[in-house]
Amino acid sequence: MSSSITIRTLTDGGQQPAQIAHEVAEFIAAAKQTLDLAQYDFNLGAETAAVVGDAIKDAHARGVAVRILYNVDHANPIPVPPPPEPDVQLIGALDVPARAVAGVPDLMHHKYVVRDGSALWTGSMNWTDDSWSVQENVVVTVASEGLAHAFTLDFEELWGGKDVEHSGFVEPRPVDVDGVRVRPWFTPGFADALTARIAKKVGHAKRVRILSPVITSAPVLGILAQRIADGSGDIAGCVDATQVAEVIRQWQADGKVSWKLPLLRQVLAGEFTGKPSERWQPTGSLHNFMHAKLVVADDVVFVGSFNLSHSGEKNAENVLELEDAELAGRLSAYVDEVRALYPAAGSQVESG
Repeated sequence: MSSSITIRTLTDGGQQPAQIAHEVAEFIAAAKQTLDLAQYDFNLGAETAAVVGDAIKDAHARGVAVRILYNVDHANPIPVPPPPEPDVQLIGALDVPARAVAGVPDLMHHKYVVRDGSALWTGSMNWTDDSWSVQENVVVTVASEGLAHAFTLDFEELWGGKDVEHSGFVEPRPVDVDGVRVRPWFTPGFADALTARIAKKVGHAKRVRILSPVITSAPVLGILAQRIADGSGDIAGCVDATQVAEVIRQWQADGKVSWKLPLLRQVLAGEFTGKPSERWQPTGSLHNFMHAKLVVADDVVFVGSFNLSHSGEKNAENVLELEDAELAGRLSAYVDEVRALYPAAGSQVESG
């Protein structure tokens, strides 16, 4: 695998917030000219806020142009935990340009940093202490001017328009990173093409591994249900059982989407486990969701901020599609490691 691409996988209890804070700070500290941060949830404890905040302030003090985008709440119902409340006081204390992005029609769900137009940090990990300690997540860093340029274009769409609906229209052109073919995808602009692409790869692969809090995107859900019903291929994964149970309750109450229920039940009857995370509460709950967003189809990997959900198709999201056998094997093993920790998903969500 290319030395320009690094993968960091997180597990529940496998690392401490301070450790991740220093890794984030190290990435930021290397900036010489620009830092563009698009962060869905930026809300840290005192210790980690000091580490990351000082790194951003130090970069600004030495002349680095820093900009921050963050999500603001909306009233639309979604089948996953409600949008977070970023620490606006913390962001304001950094004394750098920052803009709130209205989640219209849905969330500004990115978790990326573009550094100096030549390096990228992305993946599923929010900047919160819970995300850094008790959630499963995948982080990808890439040294590539081509990928950094694509993400900068996406950032500029949001920075200029401050509207999710009119973002994600950067063409998904592949970039060669030391021999690894990497294609950047953005939504909502290319959501239909992305879900079709994932469904096609899943439909033809001998080995499929999936981590996603929920699976509600119709193209992906349909092909998975068909292949599992047919007993075709080696297909397995893990979801967040608590969030999937909430999806089922919502679908049972809404006749317009109840047609998806047999498909979801067919998928969960396969080799899928579910993390019994704590149910979200307005205050005091532990946010220990199964939070990784990852699809491996033979030697192709899709990784980023995008849940395999219908809601995700309307969000501002990003995904890297990478074709590399070694990486695919490593991340397949990570999926198997995670799913082995939890009980079968089907029995949990029906009884919960």
